[in-house]
Amino acid sequence: MREGAVGEAARPLHVAVVGGGISGLSTAWYVEKQAAARGVPVACSVYESAGRWGGRILTDIVDHEEGRFVVEGGPDSFLTTQKPWAVDLALELGLAERLLGTNDAARKVYVLSRGRPVPLPDGVFLLVPTKFKPFLLSPLISPLGKLRMGLDVFIPARKGDGDETLGDFVTRRLGSEALDKIAEPLLSGIYNAEARRQSLLATFPRFRETELACGSLIRGMLAGKAQARRATGSEARAGVPAEGRPSSMFASFAAGTEEIVAGLTRRLEARLRVGVGVRALRPGAEGGYVLEVSGEDKDGPVDELIQADAVVLAIPAYDAAGLLASVCPEAAGTLGAIRYVSTGTMSLAYKRDASAERLGGFGVLLPRSEKRPLNAVTWSSTKFDHRAPEGHSLLRVFFGGSRSPGSMQLGDGELLDVVKKELRSIMGVAEEPLFHRVYRWERANPQYDVEHLSRVEAVERALPSGIWVTGSPYRGVGLPDCVYQAQVTADKVVEQLKGLQRSAL
Repeated sequence: MREGAVGEAARPLHVAVVGGGISGLSTAWYVEKQAAARGVPVACSVYESAGRWGGRILTDIVDHEEGRFVVEGGPDSFLTTQKPWAVDLALELGLAERLLGTNDAARKVYVLSRGRPVPLPDGVFLLVPTKFKPFLLSPLISPLGKLRMGLDVFIPARKGDGDETLGDFVTRRLGSEALDKIAEPLLSGIYNAEARRQSLLATFPRFRETELACGSLIRGMLAGKAQARRATGSEARAGVPAEGRPSSMFASFAAGTEEIVAGLTRRLEARLRVGVGVRALRPGAEGGYVLEVSGEDKDGPVDELIQADAVVLAIPAYDAAGLLASVCPEAAGTLGAIRYVSTGTMSLAYKRDASAERLGGFGVLLPRSEKRPLNAVTWSSTKFDHRAPEGHSLLRVFFGGSRSPGSMQLGDGELLDVVKKELRSIMGVAEEPLFHRVYRWERANPQYDVEHLSRVEAVERALPSGIWVTGSPYRGVGLPDCVYQAQVTADKVVEQLKGLQRSAL
């Protein structure tokens, strides 16, 4: 991978990446790639305190007596169109043939309303209806609610460039019913957030940009839809075109999302140290930084001091705050104030029958107003091929966060009872699952509260030279967002190292 070799006498500059999730591994990948392209000699190390790579990306292959199931414990897909960076990385890693688009012929999403699943109207793009007949005929929004949403075309744009909550923005433009029935379950659900605290500019800046540019969300989304149709032409359903890019809006891999993690660990030249964490960080006596690392790897117990020319912290904000407490108290204080919530998923396998997937589509969103102990249900085996053997179904439920925090306190047995009761109530699933798997993610979801970007910018200004933070706590929680941030961070790291290289000559 390291093309553009430099002279033998050049000392490789050491980049220490702390955190072995998608953010840390991608950062190491792009540091190596960009350093090679610019002729900067680097040696990367990646430290991951857990016993596995991938962070929240976790795929279990369950070989059941009924057949093979692909069970996702964390994210099951990623955007391909508006945010192409994860697909770009997959192609760089040689995973084009492994990419798997969603079954868009079955792409229907339901919203629970008064205890029953109601289809999200065809043409609702994120928030705004772009097809009027399906929207007008839908029972999801009341006639008065639809009228209030239509007033968006007459409401002037808010002046100023300050942040506001997603809840305030949606209520101001489209009304409270649009917030309760669409925005809160669909948009806040992506971030496991509370709409009345969630930053608009940090999560959905496009809405504000559309308001300012077009004066109306509806007009702006219609214009954007027409432009996208002209750009994409007549591409068909999910699949992978000749150039290797999925034509569906979302994609994964044939054997699950963890394939991208395996691709990175297989191709990286960096020294990968799984089971070894960084317990302290301090400035080095002769420049750079000293990391105190400890843990246990394949060779036994580890307790070392590591010298690094650059350090990238791709770990939760609260862990980064701990490492920076003595190095940069100002940044540490701001990082420590970023809120987190805990979430979980449970996957359940069934023999396919009329009740297990009778609704069709991708799943059901459960709004906060329904006061359910779950947040959503997805049909994994409908969304993607190869997730369950022929004649079987795989469902996944989401719980925890601010909407159902009590579910996180339940034991696995109690939680299973709750889930079965809810599936029976919502979808009529009365059968016992063949098996189930529970995944709990404690303090794993950063909350982008209003003015989040201002806090991130304050952290970035305060950080001393040679230290960077990257990943889901900052500028996007999705897999493509993390990959993009890794690219940006790697560019900054290599640019600074190039300056160090020049000064050493």
